[in-house]
Amino acid sequence: MSTQEIGLFKAIAAKMDYLSQRHKVIAENIANSDTPGYKPKDLTPVDFSSVLKGVTSNRSVQPARTDPKHISAAGAVGQAQDRTQKSFYEVSPTGNAVVMEEQLLNAGRNVMDYNLMLNLYQKQIGMMKIALGVR
Repeated sequence: MSTQEIGLFKAIAAKMDYLSQRHKVIAENIANSDTPGYKPKDLTPVDFSSVLKGVTSNRSVQPARTDPKHISAAGAVGQAQDRTQKSFYEVSPTGNAVVMEEQLLNAGRNVMDYNLMLNLYQKQIGMMKIALGVR
């Protein structure tokens, strides 16, 4: 059995692939920051919770609130929603709408998300090795 047959690893690999592609798009935006008329691009966001549900079987795990002091699963984080940018903040006189600071922030977030997925992947491999008695 390879790791690619395990649902969690499939989902992590899909997220890492998405983040890698997004990094290329952000780098393209930065490279074209002086190109007249260039509009920044981004990938369409993917709902990775549905990807994870699609690669795992119908088994579902629900958190159990065994103590009244526990925070419910639908707390403040569960109520957060994404906001999409509908218009550009700045457009130069040449028609270029790339805001360098925004693109650098996007690149930084993207790198952090990629590193998070990489660490999660490594931790899962480590736990499998422990379970198998391999070091």
